[in-house]
Amino acid sequence: MDDLFAEAEPAAGDPVQANAPLAARMRPESLEEFVGQDHILGPGKLLRRAIESDRLTSIILYGPPGVGKTSLAQLVAKTTSSHFERLSGVESSVADIRKTVAAAKLRLKGRGTRTILFVDEIHRFNKAQQDVLLPDVENGVVRLIGATTHNPFFYVNSPLVSRSQIFQLEALSTEAITELMQRAVHDSERGLGKMNLDIDSDALAFLAATSEGDGRRALNALEIAALTAPRAADGSIRITREIASECIQKKSILYDADENEHYDTISAFIKSMRGSDPDAALYWLAKMLYAGEDPRFIARRIVIAASEDVGMADSQALVVAVAAQQAVEFIGMPEGRIALAHAAVYVATAPKSNRAYIGLEKATEDIKQGRVLAVPKYLRGSGSKLLGGSAGYKYAHDYEEGYVPQAYLPEGRRYYEPSEIGLERKIKERLEHWRHLFEQSQSNSPEARSDDK
Repeated sequence: MDDLFAEAEPAAGDPVQANAPLAARMRPESLEEFVGQDHILGPGKLLRRAIESDRLTSIILYGPPGVGKTSLAQLVAKTTSSHFERLSGVESSVADIRKTVAAAKLRLKGRGTRTILFVDEIHRFNKAQQDVLLPDVENGVVRLIGATTHNPFFYVNSPLVSRSQIFQLEALSTEAITELMQRAVHDSERGLGKMNLDIDSDALAFLAATSEGDGRRALNALEIAALTAPRAADGSIRITREIASECIQKKSILYDADENEHYDTISAFIKSMRGSDPDAALYWLAKMLYAGEDPRFIARRIVIAASEDVGMADSQALVVAVAAQQAVEFIGMPEGRIALAHAAVYVATAPKSNRAYIGLEKATEDIKQGRVLAVPKYLRGSGSKLLGGSAGYKYAHDYEEGYVPQAYLPEGRRYYEPSEIGLERKIKERLEHWRHLFEQSQSNSPEARSDDK
């Protein structure tokens, strides 16, 4: 009679495993083989300690594709001698969850084997799926490991987040990806070691650099190169950089509109312009356009940066930014990207001052704090004339320099303090001159002279 609780592990020489993609065959078989993520899996780190001591509770692994989330979940099951079950946040139904949990209960009662329940794309779980799963997660019937490319604090339902520890996995470094590929090239059992590969170092470096931190993508490209490159007379297979570039082709970049990468990339773009780095601004702009971002959205962010970050240091930045926004609407894409590049570089290379924006924030804060001032009578509109309003107002154009000392804000509060940067230096000089004239007029006023007496 078959064992009801037998583990479904692939047997040695399993044809299914042998025909699996290289990335699947090369999954690490121990924590020592796991490449990357030293910040959470290095010696003495929390997650490694929890796995090795078998003290792991439910966790959510958050990170980009191809960095080892599924492999890590399988390693947890193997290291803790647990049964491994996999569900999909997209495809698995409530019935699937019930069936999996019921089997886990029998497995636990029958021979004391615990179950690791791995849920891929856990951010797709709806309330009904959660309601079925959460009680058994809390009771320890299953230990949940969720995987997501989306920030769980924003995209995973709060009941799951509150019951889990969050671990963030980073994109793999080029060194880590190179190590993965070299291991695959020399591994005769799971990798390509029997194919007599001769791979150029610059081909490996190219694949590592163009895989965007995705180990799976690099191994897939390496396998395609090995299977399609011609054999030499001595039976070896030479993989050059040219062959490698053909196999990886035009890679699809990680960029989900309205989700994490969307916000992260636009943030990097804005901060690059603010930080006066036109090269970085152009790169993030190119990435957004390549990924299909709405050019009108990009144009709006450039317009905002022109006022918020360049401001009075070079008011022409706002003119250029608005012109680029109008150009995108007028000529469309792809030519509109040229205007966006023009505006992005202008804003990035312009002198910076946020003093106008800071002044607005200070004034707003005063109003929020209840410091609401009444409009002086002589500044009121024409509708107030019958009540004595606007009497005593001095028309600035009637005076020399187009300026006349006159208080426009009671209590003499100051919100705008120009910097010494760009055109704002001239504005500061002009403003200091006007303020000096105003202070002189105040000291010469009848009220001031009477106070002196």
